[in-house]
Amino acid sequence: MRSHEVLRQAAEKVGVKALAGELRLSPALIYKWCEQSDTTDPDASGSRNPLDRLREIVQLTGHIPVVSWLCHEANGFFVHNPEDESSDIDTDLLQSTQHLVMAFSRLLREVSESVADDGAIDPDEADRIRLNWERLKTTAETFVVACERGVYRKTGRRNK
Repeated sequence: MRSHEVLRQAAEKVGVKALAGELRLSPALIYKWCEQSDTTDPDASGSRNPLDRLREIVQLTGHIPVVSWLCHEANGFFVHNPEDESSDIDTDLLQSTQHLVMAFSRLLREVSESVADDGAIDPDEADRIRLNWERLKTTAETFVVACERGVYRKTGRRNK
C-alpha cells in the first residue's frame, strides 16, 4: 500500500475537515497528502506527505529509532526483517543466538545497576531499561521470525 493510500484511510476514519482542524492545517493540504504525488510530473495534484518525509528521514540518516519511536507511540514496536537466507548457517545461527543472549544480559545488567546504587529505579534509569528492553524485543522477534522463515535451515536437509 502506498503512503497516500494509508493517509487517505486514516483521514476517512475521522474526516478530513476534523483531522485538518485538529492538526491546524487546511483541509486542502490533507486532501493533497491523500493523493498520489509525482515529483517528475508538475501537474500532479498530490503533495509529499508526512509518511514520505519520514521515510526519507530514515533513509537519509539510517536512524531506525525514528521508526521505533513511532511504533512505540502506536503501542507497538519495530522489528527488522531478517535476511531471507543464511550464507553460513552454523555461524549465523551462533551469532544470532549470541546477540539474543547479549541483549538479555544488557537488560539484566541495567536493572541490576539501577537498583544497586540506591535500591530504587529513577526515571533516567527506567528510560535506559526501556531502551534495553526494546532492543531485546527486537532482537528476539527478529531471531524467531528468521527461525520461522527457515533462514537457519541447511539446503538439501529434510525437515523433521
